[in-house]
Amino acid sequence: MHGTGTTRRSFVAGAAAVTAGAASAAVAATAPASAATPAATPAAGTDVAVFGGGVAGLTAAHELAERGFRVTVYERRALGGKARSMDVPDSARGGRRPLPAEHGFRFIPGIYHNLPDTMRRIPFPGNAQGVWDNLVAPAEMSFARTGREDLRIPLPWPGHRPAQLTFDELRRALEAFVDTARGIPLAEAAYFVNRMLVFMTSCQQRRDETWERTPWWTYLRAERMSYDYQRVLAVGLTRNIVATKAEEASTRTVATLLEAFLFNALGRGADGPLDRILNAPTNEAWIDPWVAHLRSLGVEFRIGWTLRDLPFTDGRVSGAVLEDPSGARVTVSADHYVSAVPVEHARPTWGPALRAADPQLGRCDALETDWMTGIQFYLTRKAPLLHGHLNLIDSPWSLTAIQQAEHWPHRDFPRDYGDGAAVDCVSVDVSEWDRPGILYGRTAKECTREQVAREVWAQLKAALNDTGRTVLSDGDLHSWFLDPGVDGLGTPHPTNEDQLLVHPVGTFHNRPSAGTRIPNLYLAGDYVAVDIDLATMEGANASARQAVNALLDRTGSAAPRCTVRKLFEAPELASLRRTDLFRHRLGLRNALDLG
Repeated sequence: MHGTGTTRRSFVAGAAAVTAGAASAAVAATAPASAATPAATPAAGTDVAVFGGGVAGLTAAHELAERGFRVTVYERRALGGKARSMDVPDSARGGRRPLPAEHGFRFIPGIYHNLPDTMRRIPFPGNAQGVWDNLVAPAEMSFARTGREDLRIPLPWPGHRPAQLTFDELRRALEAFVDTARGIPLAEAAYFVNRMLVFMTSCQQRRDETWERTPWWTYLRAERMSYDYQRVLAVGLTRNIVATKAEEASTRTVATLLEAFLFNALGRGADGPLDRILNAPTNEAWIDPWVAHLRSLGVEFRIGWTLRDLPFTDGRVSGAVLEDPSGARVTVSADHYVSAVPVEHARPTWGPALRAADPQLGRCDALETDWMTGIQFYLTRKAPLLHGHLNLIDSPWSLTAIQQAEHWPHRDFPRDYGDGAAVDCVSVDVSEWDRPGILYGRTAKECTREQVAREVWAQLKAALNDTGRTVLSDGDLHSWFLDPGVDGLGTPHPTNEDQLLVHPVGTFHNRPSAGTRIPNLYLAGDYVAVDIDLATMEGANASARQAVNALLDRTGSAAPRCTVRKLFEAPELASLRRTDLFRHRLGLRNALDLG
């Protein structure tokens, strides 16, 4: 097995040098002249500095530029943040593009509304609805079991084309269904349904006060239940998807997400299918066109600039101290400042005076992050995997994965990428970095990069090559690529530049609002309080819209406010929630709650 030895330091040095204009310029050259939307005429006193070029920062820049503000985005590394795709260094041959890699695979479910609205407003050649038309819906997903048949789950939607199964695949799917049904006793399944109904009929106050402080594991009484109940309904729906431990995760956060997915599957209040992905590497299908469009609106970008401090003078942010690409400290000034960097990078920029001016900044110290990082395996033969996401719920490192090339209909992988030998990419997210693996008996953080790759590959094979057929073969492995944001693996002090906000109990009450008490400072990012209450691209997008609205209110702007869509609420449950509000105020539990 061979891969890349690239670390964050070497990778960032190259990325910062080329990101400033090359990719977006190439997209701009291919876009039709009509694609660009002219920016409104800027008014005096409307210079805005946006720190962070991820989904939150680009969304803020987009909304502000459309409303006539002069916007400069400062990004420390590469535009797109954790959402971006990236090139595998030194992998291109014969005029092809480098192999595509990523921090983690993209997942844009139908419960999202704000992010899809932004995507519709990003022009893309040949697409009537812009980048949004680059979304495609996988036909199925799977709970991949180790030592047992994998549970395949079709994802029906109008226009959905079911996966074509062979007789053997159909037999295996039926066996997996029966096996899972037998593994979770009927009484336990009924109890889980009851717990979901209790949450769905709970008033908002009970959700915020009681369920926010109740761990998902406790809410489900998982410690008393069968192994399959624990792995599928408790752990599989938290650690693998949200990168949060079921024993610690807030019931409010987990159940809110499951409720939204349930309605999405029923076609209620959804923007589209339950599972959607992009039809090409993320930068090609989304980020590069977005940056090109923002440039056409007058947005300026400074790549390689890192926010270090936000000085506070006379009740306002008086400037921003940044480190430029050469390492020199530079102070930049603007009328307004949007901090759109991840919370772990934002907190060091908030000095004592700033924190004293707005206590919610101090509460952000209680927010927790964890590791959820991607690794890609490039294959010389397409593996017979299912046509969608795999959730390897028995894997020690909580793996999720998808084979990508079949979902990129306008790309011929060996023709377009790498050296022509790799025909597909299996993109894997590793959500558990503190549990021993099956090869070395070490946690992922204790392994070297090479050992992490070998361990993940071994766990994939353990889950997929386990019932009499070979899905992944060592001889088909071309190479691998591990996110360069992870560094120092196998040493006493490993680091991860791109951590994920997690949601242990109480997190909701420490999330800040987008508008701070400082009159010219606004917050945007997946840690900001939004309706979805989950570290997602949708949350980042919604928070940026809220930040822009706060800025518009404070400047007295006549520009239209950003629409911020909330998760769907079923009107037929409204009366039950009102009844529960009455019971909650009396100190009674939900009428459906069996304890």
